[in-house]
Amino acid sequence: MSVPTAGQLGPYRLLSRLGAGGFGEVHLALDPDGHTVAVKVLHPHVAADEVALARLAREVETMQRVRGPHIAEVLDASLTGARPYLVTRYVQGRSLAAVLATGGPLRGEELVRLARGLAEALASIHEAGIVHRDLKPANVILGDGEPYVIDFGIACALDSAGVTASGTVLGTPGYLGPEVLEGRETGSAADVFAWGATVAYAASGRPPYGTGPAPAVAYRVVHHEPDLTDVPSWLVPLLGDCLRADPAARPTAAQLCARLGMAAPPVTVPPQRGRVPDHAEPVTEEWRPEKRDAPGSVEEARARHRDKVRKRWVVGAGVVSGLVAAAVRQYVPEMSLLVLAAYGVGVLADAGLGVAAGARARVLFDLVSGAGTVGLYLALIALFSPVTLLLALATVMVVLVLVAFAG
Repeated sequence: MSVPTAGQLGPYRLLSRLGAGGFGEVHLALDPDGHTVAVKVLHPHVAADEVALARLAREVETMQRVRGPHIAEVLDASLTGARPYLVTRYVQGRSLAAVLATGGPLRGEELVRLARGLAEALASIHEAGIVHRDLKPANVILGDGEPYVIDFGIACALDSAGVTASGTVLGTPGYLGPEVLEGRETGSAADVFAWGATVAYAASGRPPYGTGPAPAVAYRVVHHEPDLTDVPSWLVPLLGDCLRADPAARPTAAQLCARLGMAAPPVTVPPQRGRVPDHAEPVTEEWRPEKRDAPGSVEEARARHRDKVRKRWVVGAGVVSGLVAAAVRQYVPEMSLLVLAAYGVGVLADAGLGVAAGARARVLFDLVSGAGTVGLYLALIALFSPVTLLLALATVMVVLVLVAFAG
């Protein structure tokens, strides 16, 4: 049963066909309020499986409650009638598979954003008691450089004999964990394996278990080690842990977030019926791909800016004070001492504020600056004549005046 590329489906107006997957066709549509959404209309052989639809209907309520910045949330569903469908947030962009096919592997910040975004998405999905079961490059949309996970929970909910007998492959070889391929019990660790395979593909430009017929790829997943040759060195240990054959040896999604230098997303829903418990994992070291911290709040940015300005004033005032004190020492010794004393009082006051705030680095910086100003003063009077120092002071003052008026 084919779905027209334009028309009405329930309260949704279908605009155009976006693509198709193993479970249905995806259409760009408008909701009753005129907002764009993505409508996945299930294939006829899937819609005909009453057991699969009943299981999906039980999971939809939980799926609708999963929220996250890297998730295409389930907004609505209608699983009765001739054309059952799911409605999700529409994410404008291209699939990771298409991006890699045309642009090659990701590097630098792009790769870090992908790894972190997918880990955060899995953590949110697992907190809801859902297993994605079909995470792969085709189910990741890149929009403005950020990854968004789609189709979470559908593969797991539709895992029934009727669906598989119709020829639909529940998952893609190369991204399915060995336990899935061998028919063993499957939990959230299978998604972590898929995360590792997806990120490895994005980092190297080729699947870690190679290409070829599905049985051949599946055999390599079960019996061979992944090929991580072209993966950046900072990522190899983490991917190696995620692609372990033993599900219990893999980190959880929350531990992935920690090792990627980010906090796990907050719990958005309480544990639900039928949640598959995560395996206990060994403690993992926190890993950071770069020295730069994740962006903080606006207040944190302002605080960093204020601290930078304060340091510049402390150093600048110290240089000017040392120069002034050295230049006038020969002519007005009292003024020389007064300038140094005034600067010293200012530095001690700032250091006192640092002590009150418990900022040891600020106190140390002030003390070093004060000592540096005294050292500069002694060096200037030892190396230069009073006339030279006065000329230098005059030049500095002219420059400062010009800078002030130029602003």
